[in-house]
Amino acid sequence: MRSIRIGTGAGYSGDRIDAAVDLVERGNLDYLVLEGLAERTTALAHLEKREDPEKGYGQFFEARMYALLALCKRKNVRIVTNLGAANPQAAARVVVRVARDLDMNGLRVATVLGADVASSIAKEDPHIWETGEPVSHSDWISADAYLGVEEMLPALAAGVDVIITGRVADPSLFLAPMVSEWGWSLTDWDRLGKGTVLAHLLECGAQVTGGYFADGQKKRVDDLLHVGMPIVEVFENGEGIISKTPGSGGLVSVQTCKEQLLYEVMDPSTYITPDVVADFSNVQFQEVAENCVHVTGGSGNARTDSFKVTLGVNQGFIGEGFIAYAGHGAIERAQMAQAIVEQRLKDAGIHAQDMKSDLVGMNALHGDAAGRPEPYEVMFRIAARAANQTMADRVGEEVESLWLNGPGGPGGVRKYTRPVIAAYSTTIRRSAVKSNVKLVEVDER
Repeated sequence: MRSIRIGTGAGYSGDRIDAAVDLVERGNLDYLVLEGLAERTTALAHLEKREDPEKGYGQFFEARMYALLALCKRKNVRIVTNLGAANPQAAARVVVRVARDLDMNGLRVATVLGADVASSIAKEDPHIWETGEPVSHSDWISADAYLGVEEMLPALAAGVDVIITGRVADPSLFLAPMVSEWGWSLTDWDRLGKGTVLAHLLECGAQVTGGYFADGQKKRVDDLLHVGMPIVEVFENGEGIISKTPGSGGLVSVQTCKEQLLYEVMDPSTYITPDVVADFSNVQFQEVAENCVHVTGGSGNARTDSFKVTLGVNQGFIGEGFIAYAGHGAIERAQMAQAIVEQRLKDAGIHAQDMKSDLVGMNALHGDAAGRPEPYEVMFRIAARAANQTMADRVGEEVESLWLNGPGGPGGVRKYTRPVIAAYSTTIRRSAVKSNVKLVEVDER
């Protein structure tokens, strides 16, 4: 039975570039998918675009293109990525510039546009899932719909070398090449469901090849130093085999696949994507060779008549400060510092409900559970949200002032202030979203 091979070159915006290069070199791929958008990532990219209209694409995008573009062309591997983020056309210009630097004339690039639905959301004014209030009642700065396979197919049909999207549902990046290659109908819910199972297994990169699975004790994974990236060999009937970069570290097993299948899934029988409502409840895994797992049993039902939308909502600023104490009385001195800074921030007008502080090494992760030995060293950390940057800056300033104002014997101080962009969710009618594809070919200019 004929098959195609799709590999994951990135499972988030900051993923390792060398692992993607190794995957292309040894993976015998047809497609390389670079998935790099979390919910807040796109909203932050919109802020970058506001500051500079040539920014707003994914982190390390240019470096990835320098590392992968010529190699993928030589290996006849097509790149599909959502690292266009808030500005796919600017990302395409980066690809053109890199291709010219590498003397890759004739390279063809497509951008999939339409995910930015800010104007449509303003007109539709739907309710936000998390608050129940209309979108217009929030200080929102961006609105991006999760596009799907249908919006990507024209780019794939054009036979380009690189496809750059903005916000597209993670599984759709992998499912689109399957639909394009095998000619699946966009109403073949069974095959679309099967393909979405495979896509979901791959979308988080090395999580399925042992990275997120390993615990160092019961779940041992060899050579995480060189953990491989995942590959799916997809057959026309929607079944597939999950493996990893040949000769790499890590592990692909029934157990790693089971864990990834349930990752971020609330109801395995109703996994909603723009393409299909996938049903994972009857998926079967069978290990057919070392680090090779055969996947069968997925299915699906008709897609919804709306797209999910992620809203970037402005919620002011967070100020944060850290200071370390070690040696005799470390905990007592850190607790003194904590009480001092908390009270000074309250006196300055920051409400207690907008403030969180803890002692890293003692109670930061699990609270004040009893029965643990006291640490020899501890770090006091405090963060507080404020309406403006000046007040948020005050948090780090108060921590820094402990150096001379006591308690004694502190270590180094770190302080940060950053905008708070919350990611909220809503939906928009499909008919209100207009997508299009733009093509560009690299010339000698």
